[in-house]
Amino acid sequence: MRKDNRPQDALREVRIIPDQLEYADGSALIEMGKTRVLVAATIEEKVPSFLKGKSTGWVTAEYAMLPRSTAVRSQRERTPGRTSGRTQEIQRLIGRSLRAVTDLRALGERQIIIDCDVLQADGGTRSAAINGGCVALALALKKLMDKGTLAAMPLKNLAGAVSVGIVSDEILLDLDYREDSNAAVDMNVVSTDTGRLVEIQASAEQQPFHKEEFNTLLQLAERGIKELIQLQKAVLKEKSMLFMAYD
Repeated sequence: MRKDNRPQDALREVRIIPDQLEYADGSALIEMGKTRVLVAATIEEKVPSFLKGKSTGWVTAEYAMLPRSTAVRSQRERTPGRTSGRTQEIQRLIGRSLRAVTDLRALGERQIIIDCDVLQADGGTRSAAINGGCVALALALKKLMDKGTLAAMPLKNLAGAVSVGIVSDEILLDLDYREDSNAAVDMNVVSTDTGRLVEIQASAEQQPFHKEEFNTLLQLAERGIKELIQLQKAVLKEKSMLFMAYD
């Protein structure tokens, strides 16, 4: 049995609470089981140097784990440009995932930074950051539309993410830390609300796995992502009729 007694194909209890920060342009607190990530979106009226004069915008992300988000205190990554390989990989994944569903040209020459701070980690922090980040991004873009800065919503689709894996020969959805640490296969999937894939990260931790197992894992992930995106939609619709377009 899983430690929270949920079925193999079930998500942990998920909550997305919008507008958690007064000064952010968009924000959300997401809880997936015991994993909790606070996400804040910041609008900057400028773009990175490589995009200047190209009439397009940019969405990027930063990711960090608070020192006591885990059972043992971790060191802060204090020095800019010296983040760990894991941190760099995760924040690039979050940025790619959110850019994939954003019309960057419609955004104009402005950048939106998505800050993802892990308050408590129990597996699936990158997935939680993407799910919460999509809500924070949508709220920031709505702010630009409310001010009349943008005429149309640049967020073309919603993006969802979840982990799946094989643990003790069982195929599981939404792994917690204990399951992830003991997984023979660990896989993270990102896709849109229309079912189009954005990214798949899959690793055999112990021995190679079969294509049939990969397909089963992918199908399970797609089911989980549909549930997560339905929750995103419900949260956003409560904020504004503008988000009815994602039905």
